[in-house]
Order: sequence, then C-alpha cells, then structure tokens
Amino acid sequence: MPSRRQGREQALQALYSIVVGHREPGEALNEVVGEGADTDHRTFVRDLVFGTLEHASEADLVFAPLLEGWTIERLPTIDRLLLEMGTFELRNRPELPAAVVINEAVELAKKFSTEESNRFVNGVLNAVAKEASRS
Repeated sequence: MPSRRQGREQALQALYSIVVGHREPGEALNEVVGEGADTDHRTFVRDLVFGTLEHASEADLVFAPLLEGWTIERLPTIDRLLLEMGTFELRNRPELPAAVVINEAVELAKKFSTEESNRFVNGVLNAVAKEASRS
C-alpha cells in the first residue's frame, strides 16, 4: 500500500492537473492514482483532492492575511495548492497532528516548487495551525 506521503503527492499532482490543465477532477484522479489502486489509498487521495477543491475559497481566506507582502495571485501555483491542501487538512482533519500535515507540505514544496517555497509554506501553515488551535 502506498504511503500517505505518496497519496499527498498524487493529490497535489491531480490538483495541479485540474487547475492548470483544466481537467475534470475525476479524470485527473484516475490518471494520477490509477484504477487498480488500493481502495483505502484511492479514498485518501480522492478525499484530499475533493476536500481541497471544495474548501479552497475558505482556505484562501484563512491564509491570505498571513502571506506578509504576497497576494494569492502572485503565489506560484504549487505553493498555493500546497497551502490550500494543508489548510484543508489542518482545519478539517483534526485527527492528524498539525506537525505531520505541515511537514508533508514542506517536503512536497522541496520536491516540486522553488528553493524558498519550503520555508514559506512552513511559515504560513504554522500560522494557520496556530489560528486553528485558537478556534
């Protein structure tokens, strides 16, 4: 069975395909995960993709004030998707430790985005986690 990190990576790839490639979510999910994937893994990736898409506007409102000198429109697409996905998990999956969610997003930023992105994603998601813990 693939790891949760692989699932998050596949979710990010599907989200990128949806946003940049204008693909249908189900089509992008099938392309990235494959039809023969383990049911639990496929469910994890699907829930992450569809949850992130469903809550993207809400996530943007949460982290936009924390960007310090940046606007959402100026963010690299991968960074924005990682912040939306991380914010979705932090706010809607309380069973997951915040440190795990943040670390996974940071590792994906290191792999798929700019040299500075991992520190940026880490800082913003840490602030989101602090805000969520106050609510």
